[in-house]
Amino acid sequence: MNKVSIINEIDEMLNTYCEGCFVKKQIRKEQGKTAAHRFCISDCTVGSQLQFLGNELNKTATKDK
Repeated sequence: MNKVSIINEIDEMLNTYCEGCFVKKQIRKEQGKTAAHRFCISDCTVGSQLQFLGNELNKTATKDK
């Protein structure tokens, strides 16, 4: 994968799944912003995929140097 395609995939995922996410909104309302962020990073499958893509993006950045 190249840098542009990874960024496009991240954008698409954020727009499709994260914009207006009910679960995040509910956790933020009940437990606060930090808890909602923690959920997205550690428990959400979309968050896991975004982390994977971020790591792939970092790999392409180090290859460019």
